[in-house]
This record gives sequence, C-alpha cells and structure tokens, in this order.
Amino acid sequence: MPNAVIVGAGFAGLQCALQLATHGQMTVTLIDKNSYQQFHPLLYQVAAGLLSPGNAAFALRDIFRGKDNVDVQMSEVAGMDLARRTVKTKDGKSYTGDYLVLATGSQVNFYGISGAQEYSFPLYSLNDAERLRSIILRALEAADRNPAEAGDGLLNFVVVGGGPTGVEMAGTLADMLKRTLPREYRHAPYERAQVFLVEAGPSVLGTFSQESQSYAASALAEHGVQLRLQRSVREVQPGGVLLSNGERIPTKTVIWAAGVKPSATPARGRIEVQPDLTVSGFEKVYAIGDLADAKGDNGNPLPQLAAVAQQAGKCCAENIIASVEGKRPKPFIYKDRGILAMVGRNAAVAELGKTHHQIVGPVAFVTWLGVHLALLTTVRAKMETIVEWAWDYFAGQHAGQLIDE
Repeated sequence: MPNAVIVGAGFAGLQCALQLATHGQMTVTLIDKNSYQQFHPLLYQVAAGLLSPGNAAFALRDIFRGKDNVDVQMSEVAGMDLARRTVKTKDGKSYTGDYLVLATGSQVNFYGISGAQEYSFPLYSLNDAERLRSIILRALEAADRNPAEAGDGLLNFVVVGGGPTGVEMAGTLADMLKRTLPREYRHAPYERAQVFLVEAGPSVLGTFSQESQSYAASALAEHGVQLRLQRSVREVQPGGVLLSNGERIPTKTVIWAAGVKPSATPARGRIEVQPDLTVSGFEKVYAIGDLADAKGDNGNPLPQLAAVAQQAGKCCAENIIASVEGKRPKPFIYKDRGILAMVGRNAAVAELGKTHHQIVGPVAFVTWLGVHLALLTTVRAKMETIVEWAWDYFAGQHAGQLIDE
C-alpha cells in the first residue's frame, strides 16, 4: 500500500492529509512539531484576549480520529533527503514515503533589524499569541497597581507591520484598551494608553486596492491607532523603538507583524515547483503552502494566504491519488475568492471574488466573521467561537483574559 509522508500540519499539509485519508488504498504519515493545527488568522484575537487558545488550535489526533490510514507523529524535523523521499527527526527516527509532501510553512522574519528578535514579540504561533496576551495583561495590571509607571511607555503598544496581521492586531488592541481599561482597570490612567502602527510603505494593507487602503487608514485612526507610515524600524530597544526618521517611541511592548520567511528547508527561500506542485528535479516530492513558489495565471508567485495553502493541499492530494491510479496530474490553478482584513469593531475591508469587489464597514465586518467561521476546522470550534464573539460584542466580556505565568 503506497504511503505519503507529509511534513507540516498547517493549512496546506492538513488539507492534503484530509484529502488523502479518504483514499482507502493509501496510508499517510503526518509529521509536525506541534500536536495541533494552528489557525493563524485568529491568533491575534488570542493575543488580545478575545478568544480562548482552544478556538485557534485543533488537536491533530482529534481531527484524524477514526481515520486508521493516517498516522500522526509529533516530532521536529532534523534533515531531509529529497532524492530518497526520507525525513529524519530530532528524536532519531526516519520516515520514508512513496510520496513526500513538504508543507513546513513560514517563520518570523526580523530582517536583521537590531534588537528585533531580542526585544519584540512575534505573532506567528499559538505560543506567541499566549505569551503576548500575558505581556499585555501584565502591563495593564502594572498600570492599575501603580499609575505612575504609565509615564515610561508602559501603556504604549507598538505594532510593526501594516499588513493584515498588523492592522488586525492594532485595531483590535485599540478597541480592547478603549473598552476594557476604564471598566476593569479603574486605577490605570487609560487616557495614556496608545497603540502605534509602524509601516515602512506608504500605506497599510499594501496588497489591497487604494480605496481599501484609504478606508483602513481612516478606520484605524477613528479607533485610536496612531499611524507611522513610510517609517521603518531602525532598532528595537528594551524600552522603546527607534524609527528611521529619528523618532523614538517609548514602549515595553513591541508586537512584530512585519513579515515571514520560509521555514527551514533544503532551499534558502521558497521552493521552486512545477505546475503540478512537484519539486523541480525530484520525482514524487511536492511542496505546498507558504513554502512553495507556486505561480498564478500572471506568472507571479501566489500570496502566502490560507486560501492558497488549502487549495494547494487539495490539489497535491488529488495529484498523488492520480499518480497511484496511473492517471495524469493536474496543474494547480488557484481560484481567487478575494482578500479580507479586520480593522476593528464594525470595521473591515473585503475584496471579494476574482475581480476583488470591494465592501467596507459593518457589512465587511460580518463577512469577515462568516468567512473565518467557515475556515475553522471543527464544528465545536465554530460553535464556541460564535459564542465568544457574541459575548465580547454584546456584553463586552472577553473569554481569554488570563495571564499565563
């Protein structure tokens, strides 16, 4: 019985494994360093305390319960031999498949900026989100306990990166501070709380239309976010951020959402793939998701989005099944259903369909909620997330306001 070894259980790897699991004549070995799938689009809500961690991560063994042809292995990859389709893990084990699928995703990119890795807090994993939530809540507790400490930037929060993650984090954090500080931290000088969004480019949401960019900038300002556009970070210091124009923002909390790079792979960058997602020069080896340099209709690399990863995972599985059955593989054709970004309470931008028809405001806000609910992996998570969102929206109470020591 042919076996496929899949490295990485993100959107791409998980979708590939789920699709292959339906083929009774195949076995699948799914390897990931975590025991769960991380739902990256909602990690910022865990960091802001709007969602519990359990609604942004899903146990792999639960997902594949009852699928006897899928073997989940929690282990970290130490090396690969693509010619032999073999993966070696840090615990000394070796896995060889008739097919090898690389779906290791991305990791944080600090771009070599001085102090960024040491003094900022990335937002790319569940652990990152939980740690950041605790950092934010500790700052609020400290300001409530000793209001005089707020004068040294304790209540300044700097988000670096004006893409969707940075915009969503900044807008949501500003809303949370505005609603939470006066009510729950009554001694803290809430008027001193500030959220800054630093972006090196001329606008936020650089991949969106100019109209969406303008709306997002205006909505962020209305929600209390201070924009610092066309200013890059020169240095992150223990007590502040130094910008390229010489401005220094005193802060103890720098949230890094400035970009990602491919995770450790046999190549230095994204892996070049053929139209059927096989790795150039290696038979029956595939690369999918953020790791793969897959091209769109215009010949440009496809964006590193969950939708791209999921569609690539499905296409990869279908091509593996076709190979097993002696059929011809199909080229991966990404179906662009649009892009979305949350800006804050009742504010979002959505560009839907291949033509990117624009919607902004409350309608886009509801659209964003619906799309992300549909993407959640389990029915239980969908139901619990609806309840937590409603509790926050109507009652102003957050589900995840816990400090993890």
